[in-house]
Amino acid sequence: MLYRVLLVYLMYAFSRFLFFIYNYSLLEIDSLSEYLRLSYHGLAFDTTSIFYLNSLFVVLSMFPLWINTHKVYQNVLFAVYFLTNLIGIAFNFVDLIYYKFNYNRTSVSEWAVIENESNLVHMFFRFSVTYWHVFLLFFMMSALWVLLYKKIKINTEPYSKGVISYVLTSVVAFLFTATLMVGGIRGDFKKSTRPINLVDANRYVSKIQHADFVLNTPFAILRTFNKKTFKKVPFTVSESVIDSLVQPIKHYSSKQEVKPNIIVFITESYGREYMGAFNQNSNIPNYVSYTPFLDSLASKSLVFDNAFANGRKSIHGMSSVLAGIPSFKDAFTSSPYANQKIESVVSVLNLEGYDTSFFHGAPNGSMGFLGFSNILGFDHYYGKTEFGNDALFDGFWGIWDLPFFQFTKETIDTKKTPFFSTIFTVTSHEPYIIPDEFEGQFPKGNQPIHQCVGYTDFAFKQFFESAKNEPWFDNTIFIITADHTNQVDYKEYYKPINRYAIPIMIYSSDQKYTGLNSELSQQIDIYPTILNMVGYDKPFRSWGRSLIDDSLTSTPPFVMNYNGQNYQFSKGNIICIFDGVKAIGFYDINDLGLEINLISKRTKEMDDVELSCKAFLKDYFDRIIDKKL
Repeated sequence: MLYRVLLVYLMYAFSRFLFFIYNYSLLEIDSLSEYLRLSYHGLAFDTTSIFYLNSLFVVLSMFPLWINTHKVYQNVLFAVYFLTNLIGIAFNFVDLIYYKFNYNRTSVSEWAVIENESNLVHMFFRFSVTYWHVFLLFFMMSALWVLLYKKIKINTEPYSKGVISYVLTSVVAFLFTATLMVGGIRGDFKKSTRPINLVDANRYVSKIQHADFVLNTPFAILRTFNKKTFKKVPFTVSESVIDSLVQPIKHYSSKQEVKPNIIVFITESYGREYMGAFNQNSNIPNYVSYTPFLDSLASKSLVFDNAFANGRKSIHGMSSVLAGIPSFKDAFTSSPYANQKIESVVSVLNLEGYDTSFFHGAPNGSMGFLGFSNILGFDHYYGKTEFGNDALFDGFWGIWDLPFFQFTKETIDTKKTPFFSTIFTVTSHEPYIIPDEFEGQFPKGNQPIHQCVGYTDFAFKQFFESAKNEPWFDNTIFIITADHTNQVDYKEYYKPINRYAIPIMIYSSDQKYTGLNSELSQQIDIYPTILNMVGYDKPFRSWGRSLIDDSLTSTPPFVMNYNGQNYQFSKGNIICIFDGVKAIGFYDINDLGLEINLISKRTKEMDDVELSCKAFLKDYFDRIIDKKL
C-alpha cells in the first residue's frame, strides 16, 4: 500500500513539473532552488488531495479482511485506485492549458462557465485535437503508472501467523494510518487550526503566482466543493466609513436635453496588450498593434489606458459592466443571490424610456448570458437563433463577428430612439480561427489569438462604416471594452496586475469625449459613467465611479479584483493584497509584478487602503446577501 501511495506522489510531482513547463512564463520561477522549495511546500497540498482520493483504497488495503490478498480482491483495489487517482490527476492536466486563460487553479466554480453549453461533447473532441499533446502525455503517464503499480507482486497465500495475530497487527496499523491520514487531509495535527485551504499556499511564496504552483487542481476542487463563498465578512466597518470611502449610492446632477443612444461592446478576450492606442506609454520594445481601426478610432475618443477587468470570465464581465457587480472567488451570476431584483444600467434605462437589447452570436443561453439578461430586464435578446443562418456559425462558439456585427447594425436600424444595446463578441476566442476567406489578411503575430484580434478589429471597421450613415449614429455614444484578457506576448502583460488589463474607450461622433486618461479605471465604472452621460439625476447603487465626473466629491479611482486566492485592491499609490480577513501584502502602485512587499514598512496610506478594501467587501457582501442590489 505504501508503495502504491508513493506512486501517486510521484505522479503529482510529475504533473507539477508539466504545469511548470507549460506555464513557465506566467509562473516566473527563476531557479532550481526556488522550484524545489515551492515543490516541497506543495507536498502538504498534494498530501491532502492524495489522502482524500485514496481514503477508500487505504481502507480496503488495510482493513483486516481474510481475502485481501486474493486475486479478485486485488483487482478491485486496482480499479478503485486508478478510477479515483486518474480522475484527480486529469484535472491537473486540464490546468496545463486552462491556467493560461484563468490564471488560477481550476475550482468547482469553473462549472458555471460551461454548464449552459449545448455542445460539450463537440468541445471535448475539439480540445482533444487542439491539445493532443496533453492527452498523449496523460495516456503515456497513465500507462507508466499501471506498469509501476504491477511491479509489486502480491503473495496470495493465506496469512500464515494465525487469525488473532493478523487481526491485531492489522487494526493497529490501520488506526495508525487513519491518524496520519486525518492529519494529512487537514494539513497538520493541531486541533486549534482550520484545515489548510487555497489561501494557505500564499504563506510560502514571494510572488503571488507561485501559489498556483504550490497548489494542485484536485485540492482546489475539493476545497471549493459545496462551499458557500458568498458570505458576510468576518470584520466590521461602520456605515459612515463605507459611505465615505466606497460611496455605494451615487447621485449625479447632469442634464441632457436629448437622451443619447448608448452602444456597449464587450469584446471577447480583447486584452489591452493587443491595442496600440493603449500602449503609447507602455515602453515595450518593438511593440506591435493588431487593431489598426480601433487605434484610429481611439484618436477621436476618450481612452483609459490604465483600465482593468474585475474578473477572469465572460459572465464576470457581463455583470461587472452592466450591473456594476464584480465577481471574485465565484461568479455572482451562478450564486444563489443572482435571482433578485437588481438595479443596473438596464433597469434604469428601461425606466428612462430606452429600448434595451443584448446581442450575442452564440447559441441562445450560452455562458448564462440569456438567463442573466432576463434578470437585468433587457427588452430584447438576439442570439444565434435570431440571426437565423447557421451557415455562418464558426462551429464552436457562435456566429462570426463580421456578419453578426452587420446583423446587429441592421437590427438597431429598426429601433426607436433612445436605445441601449450591448454587443458581446465571440470570434477572438480559443480555438483562434477566422473564416477561411480571410486567411492571410491579418497578421498572425506571435500568438494564435492575434489574427482573431485583427479580424474582430476589421468587423468593428465594417460596423462603423455602415452605421455612420444612419440617422441614429450622430446621437450615439459608443463604449468599447473587453470581458477579460487572454494570450500574452509581452513580458509587461505577464505581470500579475496586468493579467486583468483591458481597454475602455468612449467614442461619439461629435468628439465630446476625447483624450488620454491614465487614472485607475475598471469595468464596474462603466455603469455609473453611462448614467452620468444620459443625465440620470436620481440616486442609484454603484460600487464603481463615473469616468467623466471630475467634481470635488467624486469617488477616488480604484480597482478591485481577485487573483484566485486573494483580493487585489489598488488605490492611490498602493496595491493591497487582502486575504479576506487582513492585508498580507502592500506594493507600490507601479510594482505590477508584485515583487517588493512593503508590509514591513507599513504607513498610514497603507492602513487607509486596507480600510477602503474592507469597506468595499463589507458593503458588497452585505448588499448581495441581504438582497439590497
